[in-house]
Amino acid sequence: MDLGDPNLMRLTSHREDGEFVSLRPQSFDEFTGQSEVISNLKVMVQAAKLRGEPLEHLLFSGPPGLGKTTLAHLIAGEMGASLTATSGPLLERPGDLVAILSNLAEGQVIFVDEIHRMPRTVEETLYSALEDFKVDIVTGTGPGARTITLPLARFTMVGATTRTGLISAPLRDRFGALFHLEFYKPDELGGIIGRAAPSLGIAVDGASQLHLAGHSRGTPRIALRLLRRIRDFAQVQGSETITLEICQDGLKKLGIGELGLDKMDRAILSTIIERFDGGPVGLDTLAAVFHEERDVLAEVHEPYLLKLGFLLKTPRGRTATRRAYEYLGMTPPIDQSLKDKNAAPLFEEE
Repeated sequence: MDLGDPNLMRLTSHREDGEFVSLRPQSFDEFTGQSEVISNLKVMVQAAKLRGEPLEHLLFSGPPGLGKTTLAHLIAGEMGASLTATSGPLLERPGDLVAILSNLAEGQVIFVDEIHRMPRTVEETLYSALEDFKVDIVTGTGPGARTITLPLARFTMVGATTRTGLISAPLRDRFGALFHLEFYKPDELGGIIGRAAPSLGIAVDGASQLHLAGHSRGTPRIALRLLRRIRDFAQVQGSETITLEICQDGLKKLGIGELGLDKMDRAILSTIIERFDGGPVGLDTLAAVFHEERDVLAEVHEPYLLKLGFLLKTPRGRTATRRAYEYLGMTPPIDQSLKDKNAAPLFEEE
């Protein structure tokens, strides 16, 4: 088996915006939100350190931007270990995975983002690595083929996914703990914005913190991105403080509406209502209408619309609810309440 490019470790290193990394909390105590997850992680980390063992493998799920990558960094820091990061789509061949795993030191943490997009052949190679800390390498072909077992240092894998339902049961069962990250509350996001502002060289008043938080879709990454964009408007106007007026004007110019819905979110709702009579309509059909990837709709836009109760996810497709009509200023059909009731939600990931 080809063990892959020796530079793979460098090529798969996790690239992030330097300014965003500087805003990342440095310990569990500095992490805002996800209190239940943090509480359990503290116990697991402390117990592993008392035993002198690497932490068990962990799987984080939830919409993008809720802190899965940040938690991986914090776990490595708390365990006193270095972090190697890659993503499922980059691991195209089993050799790519083996090349990374064979270079891990004892106790090192490896973070795999979008682990649900890992090819099946790579996933199957991962089973023995996670469970027994070894991989089997097949060399040669035909009658001359033989299997070599390569032992691995005991490492900790932290997986992240936005689509839990796409992870096979054998892979999911090899993680010691599974944590689902929830959307953040406005006051939590307001606190994140308030603490981040000084690092960005700007002040933000309390009203603006809450206003930005209310337009951040319950997501810290979006909150910090909006803060940086509103900072631009404030600085161009010569203001050292983000005021409510600057905040409101900036969000309007950015196309961010009430509850944080952007132009695409509103277009999805209006299309379902106006072109498909409120649904149901399949996700593939919506993707074709907008010339957009199916995964972008499913992972970026849909979770928040579902959370707000603007969409129902049914076996036949997506259905707009009465709330969606009211948000867009449209009159719901007379039978909409009955339609909402009959559209039994589909809780399984597609």
